[in-house]
Amino acid sequence: MLILAKSALVMMIGFIMSIVLGLVLIPILKSHKIGQKVSLKIGERHLSKDGTPTLGGLIFIIPTIVTMLLLWLRGSIEMSSNVIILLITFIGYALLGFADDFIKLKYKNNAGLSVMTKLVFQTFIALVFFYIYMKNGNDPVIEITSLGIELNLGWIYGLFILFLLVGSSNAVNITDGLDGLAGGLSAIAFFAYGLLAWNAGWLEGYQELAIFCFCLVGSLLGFLFYNTHPAKIFMGDTGSLALGAALATIAILTKHELSLVLVGGVFIIETLSSLIQMIAIIKFHKKVFLMAPLHHHFEQLGWAERDIVKLFWIVGLILAMAAVTYGVWL
Repeated sequence: MLILAKSALVMMIGFIMSIVLGLVLIPILKSHKIGQKVSLKIGERHLSKDGTPTLGGLIFIIPTIVTMLLLWLRGSIEMSSNVIILLITFIGYALLGFADDFIKLKYKNNAGLSVMTKLVFQTFIALVFFYIYMKNGNDPVIEITSLGIELNLGWIYGLFILFLLVGSSNAVNITDGLDGLAGGLSAIAFFAYGLLAWNAGWLEGYQELAIFCFCLVGSLLGFLFYNTHPAKIFMGDTGSLALGAALATIAILTKHELSLVLVGGVFIIETLSSLIQMIAIIKFHKKVFLMAPLHHHFEQLGWAERDIVKLFWIVGLILAMAAVTYGVWL
C-alpha cells in the first residue's frame, strides 16, 4: 500500500507544480515572444495558433525531475541503476529537443537540428543506456512469454535500444499536432506503464519507475490545463522527444517492449500514416490520406479539433488498458 500512497502523492505534487510553473512560464515566454511558427501546409485553421508560446515541455519535465530528486534526497526512494538510466534518457532527450526548439526560434524556421546531429546525440544516449544496463547484470534478451520465445540479441540489443528510443520519440513528435493530443495520449500511456512497472516486483527499482510514471502523469495533467484547445502553450520538441524516449525506456527496463505497440498504439498509427503517405507520393505520385499524419486527415474531412482529440484519446485508453490487462492479469 505504501507505493500506492507514494504514487498518489507524487501525482498530486506533479500536478500542482506544473500548474504553478505554467502560471510563471507562459507570461515569460510571451514577453520574450518565444512562439511557434505555424506553417500554411497544415491548413488555414491553424494560422490562429501562430505565435503561441512553445517550450511547454518544461512544464512537465521540471516538476517530474525535481520531485524525483526531492524524494531521493529525503530518503523516500532509492536511486537504482534503472532509475538513473530513465532519468539520463529523459533529461538527455529533453535537452536534445530544447536545442532543436532553440534553433528553430533563433532562425525563425522549422528546420532545427540536422538529422545527423540528432542521430549522433541519440546514439550516444543509447550507448550510455546499453552500458549501464549491461553493467547492472541485465541480459540483452527479448522475451515473448505468451509464446515462450526468448531471443538473446547480444550487442545487437544496443541497436534495438537505439531503434526504440528514436522511433518512440519521433512518434510522439509526429503526433504533437493538435491541442492536447500528444499530452493526453502520453498521460494515458505513462499511467499504463506505471501499473506495469508497479507489477514488476522482480525488477530493481520497480517502485521508483512506477513513481516516476505517476509523477509524470500528474505533471502532464497540469500541462494539459494550458495545452487543451485553445492551447495557451505547446510542448515543442523539448517535451515530445523526452516523452517518447521515456516511454521506450520504461518498456525496455520492465521487459514490456512489445507492449509499446499497444500502449503507444496511436503514436504508431500516426507515424505509419505519415510513412505510408510519403511512400505513396514518392513511388506512385498519389495520396492515400487527404493529409498526413492521420489527425490532419480527419481535419480535412471537416472534423472539429476537439472531436479528433477525444477520439484519439479514447482509442489510446482502450489500447493501453488492453496492454495492462495482458501484462498484469493474463
